[in-house]
Amino acid sequence: MTVAANIISDTLRNIVRGFPNLDRIHPFYRETLNILIGVDAVKISLASLDWASDKIRSLSKEYSYKIKWASEKEAATLRKEALGRMISIVERLDRKLNVLKDARRLLRRLPAVDGEKEAAAVVAGYANVGKSSFVARVSTAKPEIATYPFTTKNVSVGHIFEGDERYVIIDTPGLLDRPLSERNKIELQAISALKHLADVIVFILDPSETCGYPMERQLRLLQEVKAEFKAPMLIVLNKMDLLETPLGASIRANVEKMRSEVPEFYEVSTLTGKNLDAVKEKLLEMLRAAKQAALTA
Repeated sequence: MTVAANIISDTLRNIVRGFPNLDRIHPFYRETLNILIGVDAVKISLASLDWASDKIRSLSKEYSYKIKWASEKEAATLRKEALGRMISIVERLDRKLNVLKDARRLLRRLPAVDGEKEAAAVVAGYANVGKSSFVARVSTAKPEIATYPFTTKNVSVGHIFEGDERYVIIDTPGLLDRPLSERNKIELQAISALKHLADVIVFILDPSETCGYPMERQLRLLQEVKAEFKAPMLIVLNKMDLLETPLGASIRANVEKMRSEVPEFYEVSTLTGKNLDAVKEKLLEMLRAAKQAALTA
């Protein structure tokens, strides 16, 4: 009984001790954890395991004392009773253990954030404008790509290499131009990445409007992101391969609308690769500048 109690108690205590300190982890980790699972739920789960570890040790001491003065028959009954109570405690932890398992799995798949972090670009924009395709074209990331919105449900990371230098590029779920209180968990992950990780924001728009959202709404979201986040921004118009289709006239009109509101942007096609080399070079230039600024700050 004592051996079993020590094994169970130590296992529970080790789970608690091995879990990252939620008050010290990077704000991006903490906020994303809170969005998807809940920081309070994780803290309650950890506290429950801590309590259970102490309780099992306490029961072990209590029953060891009773067994010491019991007859052989009574001792067997007491051992059985003690193990039953310990098992009951562990069984009540099932939901708490699942919360911690989910939290640990989430933290492991989030982009690595180092103390002296590499400069990072965060890609944002409406759903289905081509963010994942862009990231796949310019980096090592292999995000899921499809022609329907919200394919990207989580933040994913890739790298861009230039000689010995390595830069981070982060693909985010699509955003919609609506109040923060109305955004779903998918969108809130993108907001968290923009807030905590972005040294450069790559904002992608779809002038063909095949993403399902009119240009007016996309431009409104662009202005909101500009106002909310102070990182330098690289603006990209995607799907320019559609210029030679029946959509060409409306695309040209939307490009002209862009010129009246945005002084500098790049026209690309992630399908054909048009102009992506120039965009990548510009992005590297901005990331180098961000890294240099961080080193001299």
